[in-house]
Amino acid sequence: MTDQAQIAKRIEYALTKVTKTVFPGRTNHHNTLFGGEALAWMDEVAFIAATRFCRKPLVTVCSDRVDFKESIPAGTIVELVARIEHVGRTSIKVNVDIFVEDMYHDDQHKAISGSFTFVALGPDRKPTPVLS
Repeated sequence: MTDQAQIAKRIEYALTKVTKTVFPGRTNHHNTLFGGEALAWMDEVAFIAATRFCRKPLVTVCSDRVDFKESIPAGTIVELVARIEHVGRTSIKVNVDIFVEDMYHDDQHKAISGSFTFVALGPDRKPTPVLS
């Protein structure tokens, strides 16, 4: 198998989806999901996807361009979808979308999107190649 084919296979395998419910304890005074809570969920699902891709210790080094297109009300279901966007020598960029849907209707649409970059660490806690 070629290197590109192996990378494509790993990218496909690393696709990660997490579904959550927005309960009142995670909301602000507007009864919508705290932005910081959304960011934490996004970082976590991005970390899972990046780890599934390379199976190495990783740290978040950057969150880029997070767009809050709409607020997410309490009592809704959200699905976080993380996809590997780019593989560098020691880094992996992951795009994350949060889709929101009403609990009692079939209508899922994108509410938040952003990207997160991770660096793989070796035993010496220094950057190491993600592919080896």
